Amino acid sequence: MTHWQKTDWRSKPRIQMPTYTDEAALNAVEGRLASYPPLVFAGEARRLKQHLGACSRGEAFLLQGGDCAESFAEFSAVSIRDTFKVMLQMAMVLTYGAKVPVVKVGRMAGQMAKPRSADTETVNGVELPSYRGDIINGFDFTSEARVPDPTRMEQAYMQAAATLNLLRAFSTGGYADVHQVHQWTLGFTQAPEAEKYREMAERISDTLDFMNAAGLTTDNNHELQTVEFYTSHEALLLEYEEALTRIDSTSGKWLAGSGHMIWIGDRTRQPDGAHVEFCKGVQNPIGLKCGPSMTSGHLKSLMATLNPDNEPGRLTLIARFGAGSVGEHLPRLIKAVQEEGAVVNWTCDAMHGNTIKSASGYKTRPFESVLREVKEFFGVHNAEGTIPGGVHFEMTGADVTECTGGVRAVTDENLADRYHTACDPRLNASQSLELAFLVAEELSARRTAMAAAKAG
Repeated sequence: MTHWQKTDWRSKPRIQMPTYTDEAALNAVEGRLASYPPLVFAGEARRLKQHLGACSRGEAFLLQGGDCAESFAEFSAVSIRDTFKVMLQMAMVLTYGAKVPVVKVGRMAGQMAKPRSADTETVNGVELPSYRGDIINGFDFTSEARVPDPTRMEQAYMQAAATLNLLRAFSTGGYADVHQVHQWTLGFTQAPEAEKYREMAERISDTLDFMNAAGLTTDNNHELQTVEFYTSHEALLLEYEEALTRIDSTSGKWLAGSGHMIWIGDRTRQPDGAHVEFCKGVQNPIGLKCGPSMTSGHLKSLMATLNPDNEPGRLTLIARFGAGSVGEHLPRLIKAVQEEGAVVNWTCDAMHGNTIKSASGYKTRPFESVLREVKEFFGVHNAEGTIPGGVHFEMTGADVTECTGGVRAVTDENLADRYHTACDPRLNASQSLELAFLVAEELSARRTAMAAAKAG
């Protein structure tokens, strides 16, 4: 798309973005960001696109997860490590269930802007602009903190760079050793309440023992010690995205240098809007959130705009309907994709449609609702003969109490204990791993049914 320029979005309708009052300060920040190195490189984005193409064919499975919104205050090596660690555990369990490679994509190193349902919020009669993520304004409920500050973009860049640096080290430096990852998982299944997952964990142990006996050890196989790990975020703050967008010298195409994969939210997917205009011109894999209000016509228009060449791995459709609603909405969107002959990767965001306000006043997500939506997602794809290509979770490696349920039974009364999120409730490490076991069972059952159908 040689005629496209990274500034073209500025002529389109913009929503869910701040208005900066100091234009000179904004211009100065954008200028500095434009001179900084990109955070990711085109070859990495192209490789991820190939992996996502495999997901769309059922030859791989996408695990996308991480923070609702990364914060400046909670940024630490420990928090990065813990989330990375639990994603490795989830990926191993999913690999065993699906018998295909799991593509690991973190909501990390850039997930710092959040769309909001209202421009303002009121507390004790005081109305202030809404908090829109640390890259834009502050969480503290003061008029000073809520003013959009462009210098926050530079702090976000530095935090993203540091996060990526540590993720690359963890991925290739031995921390991702397959045997170590499984030992962590065994620790989870030894708890009495997780006994029902012990059998699958022991089968994974047997597989690793067989590999060792066959000579496939970490001493002579570097791939057993390393993983490929990619980053993603919602491309919401377009001034930041534009500043980090570069021409790839190899292909001559534009690359959003802020992350390997970027997505368009359910609130900002207007076919003639600024966010679609920006995303259509970069070569990165693009995610598109599909909520209940997505019409077949809009989806067809967006697929044509975002993936005109029907390139495998380019477009991931992230379904987010809410438990009990998947059967109402997903089949018609699958039909729209089939009518266009489009190549897409279908994934399930089982978080955003299942947010409720608890009796204690906290925003939460019941684990049972999250699992139900995943099961409904698989059920529809099984009925339609299409491929469920991945899952998308808001989660953390920390022991938070933000979502209710799970084997360790977080209750409404527990939410106040360790409720740390600045935006939406996240699954904790135990809930995330339990969900991986349950999704693995779905994948295994699907694989068995497909094999039986093929044999019959």
